[in-house]
Amino acid sequence: MIRVVAKSVIKEGEVEAYKTLAAELIQETRKEQGCISYELFQDVQNKDIVAFIETWENQDALDRHIKTAHFEKIVPKMAFLKERQSEINVYRLML
Repeated sequence: MIRVVAKSVIKEGEVEAYKTLAAELIQETRKEQGCISYELFQDVQNKDIVAFIETWENQDALDRHIKTAHFEKIVPKMAFLKERQSEINVYRLML
């Protein structure tokens, strides 16, 4: 099992626009084979900090995800709404 935590800082005033794009990405991604969960969380102390927390069956499923049409269409649009590039950590289940 693979878990991804992709943390982003959204530009001031752009959270709603980001949320709209994220909703489309989440809807499509949850249909993918190998996707166990795919959710967007917002920091409780700073509304401009969000994190996708994803769980995938394996690395192959994650690799397929980043090549999907919806990922390639939506993620670049989301990038324009961020203060800086996302901090992405990929974890493999250890125990």
